[in-house]
Order: sequence, then structure tokens, then C-alpha cells
Amino acid sequence: MDRFVTHLRGRFVTGLFIVVPLGITLFILKFLFNFADGILGSYLDAFFIAITHHNYYFPGLGMITGAVVIYLTGVLATNVIGTRLIRWWDGVLSRIPLVKSIYTSSKQLTQVFQEGKSSYRRAVFVEWPRKGVRAVGFVTAELEREGERLVVVYVPTMPNPTSGFALFFREEEVMESGMTVEDAVKFVVSGGVVVS
Repeated sequence: MDRFVTHLRGRFVTGLFIVVPLGITLFILKFLFNFADGILGSYLDAFFIAITHHNYYFPGLGMITGAVVIYLTGVLATNVIGTRLIRWWDGVLSRIPLVKSIYTSSKQLTQVFQEGKSSYRRAVFVEWPRKGVRAVGFVTAELEREGERLVVVYVPTMPNPTSGFALFFREEEVMESGMTVEDAVKFVVSGGVVVS
């Protein structure tokens, strides 16, 4: 009987470790699809109802239209007139009090992802939030203040590396982690499960 229970528990745990990540992945993909489709989908549904007087639903049409809008925006942004228009639009949004903080933060975040690996120079360990505890961080800049070499280290929160803390450390306080930037990002995103 004990052997059967052990077998049952072992297979159940193994199955759980396969099904849970798959389920979470499918849930997130479904959420992202519905979210992206819902942005323009409701307007397109209303448009089709107004034209045809019938309630047609095309799953994914909002997402496809959104992708086309993003592509056309990219085409517009890569020519001279579009560049001027976007510069003007940035200027307008940066003057509106509440919109300014949200828009500039979003733009900075997208620029970090656009720059890719170059935005993180190396993965390091720092003693944070207290002495004796080591956190994984990414060196984003090195500078000199009042004759002292400082290193700017971005310490991400788990499992979302897009939120975290930008901290200043003296150069001698930063320890090499022995991990590549990619390995450190995997470590953070996995919540410390994937260690290279």
C-alpha cells in the first residue's frame, strides 16, 4: 500500500510540474490575446454592426488590426515627415502633467528593451537590502562623483525584471557574479529556480 501511495504521489508531483507551467503559459497567452484583441475588437464589431446591421464576431481581427496599426506607425516613423510628426507629438505629451510622467516612463522602458543587451553591461552581486544578503543586479552605468568611482546597479524584483531599484554602490562594493547577463535574467525571471 505504501508503495502504491509513493508511486501515486511521485507521478502526481511530476505531472504537476509539467501541467502547471503549461497552464500558466496558456493562461497568459489567452489573456494577452484577449487583451490585444479587445483594444480594437470592440470598435471593429461596432463598425461592422453599423455597416451590415448584423452582429459578426471575428476572433483575432482586433489583434491583426493592431499589428497593422503598429506596422504603419513604424513606416511613418522612419521617414522625414513622420519623424517630425512624432517629435511634435512627444512635445505635446510631455507638457501634459499626468500624461507626461506615464508617457516618459513608458518610453524609457521601451528604449531599454530596444537597446537590448547593451543596456545591461554585466551581472553582479551586491549586498542589499542589508549586509550579508546578496542580490543579483545589473550594472547600467559607471560614473565619478567627488573623486569616488560609483557604479549604478539595477536590482530587479522577482519574477518581473521590469520593476526594481536603481542603486549607487562604490566600485569595491560590487562583486562579480560569474553569470552572463542572459543567465542572470533567466535566474530573476524563474524566481531563482534556473541557476547557471
